[in-house]
Amino acid sequence: MSQLRGIVAFAVLFCVWMLASACGGGPAERERVETNAPAPPPAADPADPPARPRIVALGDSLTAGYGLLETQSYPSRLQERIDADGYQFDVVNAGVSGDTSAGGLRRLDWALEGDVRVLIVALGGNDGLRGVSVGDMKQNLTEIIRRARERHVVVVLAGMEAPPNYGREYATAFREAFREVAQRERVIFLPFLLDKVAGESRLNQSDGIHPNEEGTQIVADTLWTVLRPLLDQMAAAS
Repeated sequence: MSQLRGIVAFAVLFCVWMLASACGGGPAERERVETNAPAPPPAADPADPPARPRIVALGDSLTAGYGLLETQSYPSRLQERIDADGYQFDVVNAGVSGDTSAGGLRRLDWALEGDVRVLIVALGGNDGLRGVSVGDMKQNLTEIIRRARERHVVVVLAGMEAPPNYGREYATAFREAFREVAQRERVIFLPFLLDKVAGESRLNQSDGIHPNEEGTQIVADTLWTVLRPLLDQMAAAS
């Protein structure tokens, strides 16, 4: 029941945030403008040690760490857990504020450069914000998964919630879309990226949408529950 209340509170705050963004033009409005993907990292120095295999987090502002230091984003927190537990992986933050599932698909080739073993797909929040067709979002997520699979990359799909302003039917279809894609494509599924964080004011920034430092740590811990067993499987198979 507490999880349901959190989801409802998150959806209401999401709606309020959207309306404020439309009237304001401050940081929240800029958040909605899709930006270009960052340039690929420079070529490695031959003297450097061999690059480790990668875990890529493909997402929007929730992944990029909007309003936080780079070291406070959930990909950075995952890197800390990986290093502390002795796993040999580098986590790449491929989050772009304002990005949609379509935007993530467009920059997928860049995100999958190098020795990528795992792709965390955390997109959809901005699709819900803009009222993107659920069918279009499902198609984009499916294409991302299938193209990653062609490169033998394991996919973790994280679900998201839509704001209530488009109606209950849209919100329900939006929520179920992630589960349907995960089941059809047989990928690892995390039902809600912001589980235990959404709707909790002490865990979010002033906009009520983006987690603060404490909330982001919980997001990382939630992802770790599905990521660690996967890394253990990979280590056992190598």
